[in-house]
Amino acid sequence: MAPESVPTADEPPAGDPKHAVRATRSAGREMRSRLLDGASRLFRERGLSGTSISDIAAAADAFPSQITYYFRTKEALFVEAACRDMLYVARAAEQTALQAHTPRDYTRALVETVTATDSVAFFAEALTLTRRRQDLAPLVERTIERLHGEGLRAYSNQIERHGWNTLRDPDATSRRFWAVAIGVMVEGYAMGRSSDELSREMLRVLGEQATAKSTGDGARLRLVDDDAFTSSPSGGEIKT
Repeated sequence: MAPESVPTADEPPAGDPKHAVRATRSAGREMRSRLLDGASRLFRERGLSGTSISDIAAAADAFPSQITYYFRTKEALFVEAACRDMLYVARAAEQTALQAHTPRDYTRALVETVTATDSVAFFAEALTLTRRRQDLAPLVERTIERLHGEGLRAYSNQIERHGWNTLRDPDATSRRFWAVAIGVMVEGYAMGRSSDELSREMLRVLGEQATAKSTGDGARLRLVDDDAFTSSPSGGEIKT
């Protein structure tokens, strides 16, 4: 643990109200994170109905009242945990795919990372839950838009970096990837398919996403049959 700093003339003392607010917010973020960690593990193992608030509290070394304080309901905690896990696996997939040097290897890296966990299936359960709980839908909507936006950024950066020719609009490619991932994994889990089988099915459905540049091609982003498209998006934080 880092030693406590000594207040200076520019730093409020420990008893200062602003300092107390910052400490409270920090403790709150830590508690929320612990509750999400514990809830995620239990929800994956037992499902929503098989997990109680007291179970989650015990797993997070917290009180049941803290769950209702931070998340209001068990269902809200379920959806937030699923959304967070989905963004985590998307970021992991992006980081793994950065090592790819061909479009095929890039797609394979994304697919294998995503199908190696049950995060997408967990998220699909949250999608289903929001059909009955529309108050929870905004969090899911924001998560989906973040997946698409960060996927677009990551994919566009890769094709510009390597000079690949993308076979369709990059935004459509990013959105299609996650639509296929959710569909294939929901069907696959229902049919008891292994992660290897899920991976093969995803690769089959996705097909070719882009082609490697030909000799003499520039390193600019270029759509096949649309040489006018040369810009790449910027910003965002996470996937495809």
